[in-house]
Amino acid sequence: MAKLAKLYAKLVQSPKQIITFRDFERMIAAFGFVLKRERGSHKSYRHPRVREVLTVQPVGKDAEPYQVRRFMDIVAEFGLEIDT
Repeated sequence: MAKLAKLYAKLVQSPKQIITFRDFERMIAAFGFVLKRERGSHKSYRHPRVREVLTVQPVGKDAEPYQVRRFMDIVAEFGLEIDT
C-alpha cells in the first residue's frame, strides 16, 4: 500500500506522469472503487460515494493520461483516501 501512496503523491505533484495500467488499476481499487463491468478492454468502476462511473482502458501497457487526470479530479472532488 505504501507504494501506491507514493505513486499517488508523485501524480499529485506531476499529473502528466505516465503510469502502467496495472498500477493505475491497483490505485483505483485502493481508493475504494469496485469493478462493476468489463467489456473488451474497457473496465467500469464504481465507488459508493461517487455518482459517476469511472471507465478506463489501457493504451498498450500504460494508462490513458486523461483517464488518470479524471481519476485524480474525482479523488479531489469527493475527498477520497486510500483504504488501509
